Amino acid sequence: MVMVKICGLTEPELVEQACEAGADMVGFVFFPPSRRAVTPEQAAVLARKVSRAVETVGLFVNPDDRLIETTLLSVPLDVIQLHGEEKPERVAEIGLRFGVRTMKALPVAVRDDLRELDAYLDAADMILFDAKPVPGAVLPGGNGMAFDWQLLSEIEIDRPWLLAGGLTGDNLLAALTTSGAPGVDVSSGVEKMPGLKDPAKMADFIARAKGFEGNKG
Repeated sequence: MVMVKICGLTEPELVEQACEAGADMVGFVFFPPSRRAVTPEQAAVLARKVSRAVETVGLFVNPDDRLIETTLLSVPLDVIQLHGEEKPERVAEIGLRFGVRTMKALPVAVRDDLRELDAYLDAADMILFDAKPVPGAVLPGGNGMAFDWQLLSEIEIDRPWLLAGGLTGDNLLAALTTSGAPGVDVSSGVEKMPGLKDPAKMADFIARAKGFEGNKG
């Protein structure tokens, strides 16, 4: 069954609704330039609404140890998502130092962008493939952009991985069929306005993902 992560949640009731709809992971953004950013104190309140079977993910961009440590003191994160320019050595170091699973986001636009994948497979517990932002973009992800999913159709990865970038309920099945992704990560594609999730869109997206059978065995 396709794994679903709902990222960029900012309201307690929306966290509850994402969990009730069947999300496997919920993500909190710790990157102030994002309109979906929350403080560790705000995330602590959100995390209390997460169902026991759902994992919490903290999204960071080139974080230092102090930021991670301060956040973990307030928020019980299951996974640290690294969405910046972190090198494989840094990803591995964070996982070992804090005893939390790591997810490394790799920006993709062309096939050549996958050349560092093997190095990150040795360093991270999970991989996230996201659309490469345009030059000068403030945000490394969450921009509502898609990329050529066919680039992922022949990769072989021995650990969980997710597809992100411009996903919506309308293009989800095509994305899963083309990429072969075992999991998906959505943010802007299930919002009613920038930064605010839509419960109906979340539920529809999750139901479509969970009902997908195209990539079985």
